[in-house]
Amino acid sequence: MSVPGRGVNPGAAVERYVAVMEGLRADNLETLDTVLSPEARFVDPFNEVRGIAAIRSVFAHGFRQCPGMRFAVAARAVDGHRALLRWRMTCEERVDGVVIEGMSELTLSADGRVAEHVDYWDPASQLYERVPLLGWVMRRIRRRLAAPRAQADE
Repeated sequence: MSVPGRGVNPGAAVERYVAVMEGLRADNLETLDTVLSPEARFVDPFNEVRGIAAIRSVFAHGFRQCPGMRFAVAARAVDGHRALLRWRMTCEERVDGVVIEGMSELTLSADGRVAEHVDYWDPASQLYERVPLLGWVMRRIRRRLAAPRAQADE
């Protein structure tokens, strides 16, 4: 990936991207076109796609599965052509109140648009553990793999 060109303010480019993501709705997915490079790559625990149309399709599917899906960015760090975002995604209209917290690593292209968006979040603890039988199995595995808790006198 190339470093943003002269005149491109990486911080401002990231803020434009954050504004689009926080304002994203099922009926305005075309706003992604303004902040993504044409061959942008998007990766999350369930998807790896390339191109704006494919990325729009991932988000369209997300809105179908999670009506009222909203993103809120709590923190960001920008270093040259890379940025990290700490975010929370909520499904406001679901009875089970799905909330997912994660991080995204962004890579900016020379024109300041996002060339790569890679999400990092834990589907095991934030989704799978909510499914009745699967949740029991996942919690049991987590307890078994966790380090023993330190004793106060150690």
